[in-house]
Amino acid sequence: MGSQIVDRLRQFDCDVFVPRKAQYDFINFDNCMSCFREHPADIVFHGAAYYGGIWINQLYPARIYYENLVMGANLFEASRLTDVQKFVAIGTACSYPGYLEGELKEENLWDGIPHETVVNYGLTKKMMAIQGWAYKKQYGFNSIHLILTNLYGPRDSYNPDRSHVVAALIRKWVEAKTTGAAEVEVWGTGKPVREFLYVEDCAEAAVRAAESYNDTAPLNIGTGIGTSIRELAETINDTVGFNGKMMWNTSKPDGQMKKILDVTRMKEILKWQPPTSLRDGLRRTIDWYATNKKDADLRF
Repeated sequence: MGSQIVDRLRQFDCDVFVPRKAQYDFINFDNCMSCFREHPADIVFHGAAYYGGIWINQLYPARIYYENLVMGANLFEASRLTDVQKFVAIGTACSYPGYLEGELKEENLWDGIPHETVVNYGLTKKMMAIQGWAYKKQYGFNSIHLILTNLYGPRDSYNPDRSHVVAALIRKWVEAKTTGAAEVEVWGTGKPVREFLYVEDCAEAAVRAAESYNDTAPLNIGTGIGTSIRELAETINDTVGFNGKMMWNTSKPDGQMKKILDVTRMKEILKWQPPTSLRDGLRRTIDWYATNKKDADLRF
């Protein structure tokens, strides 16, 4: 997502600086201050995060919590101290209460803690919304908090230890088609319903919000359209052109049965809705992955 936001900003002839961890480790506050002093900014988009798939979350739950929490807090404070005019905090639908299902409105964010499988990550992003509110109240600091649904698209990580559902399934199907495998295994029953946003559409929404939204109340960014995991898998299967069997491993958990963002406010405030259909987005993503598979599989 970050690289897509950069591309869009450069279309507007913006002077964009993209810090890397090797240069400035934002877990270290002094590094944050050095970055902002050496590269003064009018607007900051904070989309960095240490996170990944199930394996990463099981192996490093404390690291995920600590690094994301400290990084967000440091960046807010460094931005304030160096007179940044606007801070765009990139949040996640993982922050919503874990017991809620259906179409989630922004006010539902405070109705409980995140699902136990993502609570260590979801809470760190949720705290950025609180920090934005507190900084606005005390310092008049301008920040917004965008809650993103599930993203997919080119430049994603297809490493099995880091990838999320769309990237993981695309890799399985492309490899099955390439090797002539007889079947593809998918975890769960396929019944859970999720929402998927094409990454280029997400970047457009983030830039639009930076231009026109100035409220500390979080703003959902998504399609508002639910797709079952089975429908997702079947669409990927059809797009790849795989002729083998699809096997559902029902011994694996499904998770929440329905999780979709209510995007009513997004449409009203941004005067916009995502233009890319799931089928078109998957086709573009699969084409990109097939061309860039070696590098994409190594992204971590």
